[in-house]
Amino acid sequence: MRFSVKEISLFERDVVLRLPFRFGAATLTRAPQAFVRARIRLENGRESQGAAAELLAPKWFDKDPGLSNEENFAQLRASLALAREAYLAGGENSAFGHWIDNYGPQIALGAAQGLNALVACYGPALIDRALLDALCRALGVSFFQAIQGNLAGIAPPGWQADLAAFGMAQFLAALKPGATIAARHTVGLADPLGVQDKRIGDGLPETLEEVVARYGQRWFKLKASGEPQADVERLAAIAAVLDRIEEPYRTTLDGNEQYDDVRGALELWRRVKSEPRLRRLAASVAFIEQPVKRSNALSGDISELAEERPVIIDESDDSLEAFPRARRLGYSGVSSKTCKGLYKSLLNAARCRMWNREEGSERYFMSGEDLTVQPGLALQQDLALVSLLGLSHVERNGHHYVNGMAGLPEAEQAAFLAAHPGLYERSHGAVRLKIVRGMLSLESLDCSGYASGAMPEWESMRTMQ
Repeated sequence: MRFSVKEISLFERDVVLRLPFRFGAATLTRAPQAFVRARIRLENGRESQGAAAELLAPKWFDKDPGLSNEENFAQLRASLALAREAYLAGGENSAFGHWIDNYGPQIALGAAQGLNALVACYGPALIDRALLDALCRALGVSFFQAIQGNLAGIAPPGWQADLAAFGMAQFLAALKPGATIAARHTVGLADPLGVQDKRIGDGLPETLEEVVARYGQRWFKLKASGEPQADVERLAAIAAVLDRIEEPYRTTLDGNEQYDDVRGALELWRRVKSEPRLRRLAASVAFIEQPVKRSNALSGDISELAEERPVIIDESDDSLEAFPRARRLGYSGVSSKTCKGLYKSLLNAARCRMWNREEGSERYFMSGEDLTVQPGLALQQDLALVSLLGLSHVERNGHHYVNGMAGLPEAEQAAFLAAHPGLYERSHGAVRLKIVRGMLSLESLDCSGYASGAMPEWESMRTMQ
């Protein structure tokens, strides 16, 4: 299914957090959300339009402390501008072809402007989703059908030699989305835990205690600060809340690049294991996420830590070569984030399948991680991807730190609620994510287009400069 890209429009609107989200050394209180609207023309002359959205998140793609949040926003806008120009200049190609043909040049052009590879790949990640959405709408198929039938033309390039003999078409055809997925709640470094810590009192769940009571979640993601003793005390306070849950609970531990090398992460883990107050919490940890700074994460072996718990890369996943390199150093997993690219996630999922077959194990896996994804296009497209990858749980935090769709046009809120009544609900004056007994309903995502039966109101946004 080849097509040419005729138009790409870039918009944004502001997102204000109801609670500050502290991750690593950064605290997020507000950020713009980027929107892409793209028009394509198929070989038969038919035209179609698609869209995508993603937060312009500061202090994650590039954590240089010398850069302000505004400079981080500008980097991501520059990535979108570079990708827009390249995709519009291309001829007819498959959806995957548009991405892979621009993959290397985009990273090189980004480097010439001082953008690291993670930043450079942000622009294509949004545009690729908008193009695939347009293709799905033109053909009257869902995202799931498009990937299962490989209408995007996914074919690993020759320079990805490890995938050369892999049966990609068969792999994609066998993918099956789930009807539900568990929402893994993020506990940020500044998040209140008990009633005594409440600060805003807006009626929505604010403390960890309230989250557990309201949403019934049993999966949690716990942030670490890089100070082992302080982290142990913070985790003990979290455990005091989670240990009241009668049913089993599971956690993941996010190091957020806070350690210079694996020794610091090992020290934290050994303290966690030896702390009596953390006995149940330590047993609940499924994996450890990117504890070592990206500058060092793929330069040293982490097998000693991996023998304790599986370790995944997140911020270090900045290229198609990153996961194979990480594997050689002892890592066994990698995160899926639509802001890093849906095709990269699919190729990494194929690698997990291939490596597990080679070793006769289930060692290699993918996780679903959030970057304060907002309801609407961004949330739904990310959920559709991780569901198709077969994940049973995904980090979700945007609904907690932001007051749902409050502030968006009422007609837009109503449209998304009507199109996805199992995924959203109306409460406290706004449409917001619906979590029941810790689970999200995904059935409505199986619709024509890339997981969305509604569109945002473009007139309510500003054109990206």
